[in-house]
Amino acid sequence: MLTEAAPLRFAVLGDSFSEGVGDRAAGAWRGWAALLADGLAGPGRRVEYVNLAVSGALSADVAAHQAPRAVALRPHLASVVVGVNDTLRHGFDIGLYARRLDRVLGALDAAGAVLLTACLPDPGRMLGLPAPLARPLARRRRSVNAVVHALSARRGAVHLHLADPAWTDDRRLWSADRLHPGERGHRAVAGAFHRLLAERGLARGPAPSPEASEPPPTRAETARWLATAGTGWVLRRSRDLLPQLLLLAGEELLHRGDGTGPGPLDARAETALAAALAGTMGE
Repeated sequence: MLTEAAPLRFAVLGDSFSEGVGDRAAGAWRGWAALLADGLAGPGRRVEYVNLAVSGALSADVAAHQAPRAVALRPHLASVVVGVNDTLRHGFDIGLYARRLDRVLGALDAAGAVLLTACLPDPGRMLGLPAPLARPLARRRRSVNAVVHALSARRGAVHLHLADPAWTDDRRLWSADRLHPGERGHRAVAGAFHRLLAERGLARGPAPSPEASEPPPTRAETARWLATAGTGWVLRRSRDLLPQLLLLAGEELLHRGDGTGPGPLDARAETALAAALAGTMGE
C-alpha cells in the first residue's frame, strides 16, 4: 500500500517507444516515462523509477524477461506499451499476442500496480507506405489495439489513445524516422498520462513541461533519415518482414483484381481477433 512517506515505485515495460527513442538528453534516451516520473510525487515523496523497456522488444520479450523483473519490484505504477514490433514480424499471431499481454497485465495487476497502457499508431500510415503494403499493417494494428482496449478496460488501466488523429496527424510530435515521438511528442505523451493520473489522484507533482528544447525535424532531416538510417531499417527487416509483407500485399492485389476487394482479408482478421478475445476475456 502506498503511504505518504513511502517512495512511489514506477516500472516501465515495452519497446523503443517507452525506452525513450526520439528524445535524447545528456547523450542518452530520456523519453516520456522519465518525464512523467518527475511529475508523479508531491512534496516530501520520492519516485523510484525503473525503465525495463528495450528497443525492438516483442510481446514475448516483455512477458518472458521484463514482466518478472517488474513484478519483483512491487511497483505502484507500471506502464506496458508493446505491439508495434509484433505487427512488423512475419510470425504475427494475434492470439499469442493477446495471451502474452493478458499474462503481463494480470501479473502486474495482481502485484498491486496501477496499469498504464496505450494503443498504437499505424506504422504504414506513419511511413507513408503504398496502400497494398500499408493495408496489411493497418489490419494488424487494428487487431492489436482492439486487444489492448479490451484488456485495458478489464484491468481498469489508465489508457492513452495514441492511434487518434490528434496524435498521428501532428508531424511536430514525431521524430525524423516517423515511427518514434520526438522530444515534443514524448513531452505530449508524458503530459497526457500525467493528466489522466492526476484525475485519479495518482500524480501529485507538477505536470511535465510541453515546451521542447529542440525544434522538430525539418523536411531535410527527414529526407536524410529516409536515405540513410531509414534504408538501414528496411534492410534489417528485409529478411523477416519484407518477404511476408510482399506476400500480404500480393493477397491484397489478388483480391482487388478478382473483384472481391479487402473484404475476405478483413473477415479473416476479424475471425482471428474474435478468437483471441474469447481466449483472454472468456467471451
